[in-house]
Amino acid sequence: MQQLSEAEHQRVASAGLSIEKVAQLLQRAGQEVREGLLPAAQIAMAHQGEVLFQRSFGTATDTSLTCIFSATKAITSAAAWLLLQEGKLSEAERVGDIVEGFLDNGKEAVTVEQLFTHTAGFPSAPFAPADWDDRSARYARFRRWHLNWPPGDRFEYHPSSSMWVVADIIEQRSGMGFREFVRERIIQPLGLGHLFVGLPESEQHRALACEHVGEPLGPEDYRRLGMPVPPKTEVTEEAILSFNRPEIRAVGSPGGGGFANAASLALFHQALLHGGLQGTQLWEATTLANAKRIRSGQLTDPVYKKLANRALGLIISGDDSRSFRGFGKTNSPAAFGHNGAGGQLAWTDPASGLSLVYLTPGHDRNSIRQGRRGVAISSLAGECMA
Repeated sequence: MQQLSEAEHQRVASAGLSIEKVAQLLQRAGQEVREGLLPAAQIAMAHQGEVLFQRSFGTATDTSLTCIFSATKAITSAAAWLLLQEGKLSEAERVGDIVEGFLDNGKEAVTVEQLFTHTAGFPSAPFAPADWDDRSARYARFRRWHLNWPPGDRFEYHPSSSMWVVADIIEQRSGMGFREFVRERIIQPLGLGHLFVGLPESEQHRALACEHVGEPLGPEDYRRLGMPVPPKTEVTEEAILSFNRPEIRAVGSPGGGGFANAASLALFHQALLHGGLQGTQLWEATTLANAKRIRSGQLTDPVYKKLANRALGLIISGDDSRSFRGFGKTNSPAAFGHNGAGGQLAWTDPASGLSLVYLTPGHDRNSIRQGRRGVAISSLAGECMA
């Protein structure tokens, strides 16, 4: 079993965690690396604003950076919460009154809130990361987008489209570049030295290369398992591998292009629980309560037919079917977070006060095996509080 250092042992014990359960968690986190399936992995757990432990497996070191993909959505959303808190933005505003191009092709009814809840109606709207820094190309993209359904009528995950719009709103209402705003208003005040949205050239050497492993399941495999075949989305193997390119990493895709080590991302999620870290308060308690309020009502995920449980850019665990939302079997209904493509896990449970992050650059083509790994790691993490 994985051993804790003396300092880690003391921190874990002081936090009220079971040493045995933590050892089991660490053992499970490194399993696929030991078996040769994954090239690397990292895991970290934090409590009361402090990292209890971090472990790196395979080719990862403790300062290695992994693309966290959609776990970036929590960072982008939390940046927008600051504007809501300051009265510079309202959830009820029409996007078309803020963003150029959103009064075209029937998009005039889309609201700011719907961007966060994946109910805006344009889940597959295309956007090239290289267009972000060319404002004319950016708005030309927005203008060409059209709706798949009336805004608010249904839930369907928007892998990247809605967060490009949120990032533009942040720029419009803050007067700062999106990456600059995230860095100066969140990352630097919280002291998160291993978290980046827009990876600078000086840090590129720390990023682990994304790679695909394993063999994909076919339709017959899913049928035997009693599972639906996952729909085809923009999250293709080619799209994943594009994040090995320095120019794509530098863009800082607001819906899926952040880079971090596990410890910094775990601390970020502690800040979402407490409003800040080590005496630096960013989000007021009322802001956090509002951001974590479920807005999607009875709308369900079209694949698994489970409640979407979407707040302002976060997923809320809920009671039944929480495993389908990435929270394992042992978290409380109040747990919140946002996982990422490839098996990245990032959540916090207010009931225990624990934040858990698991990262890997190895993207398993077997989505069932990948999902089961996430459930196992999250469930073990949820059992760690003695």
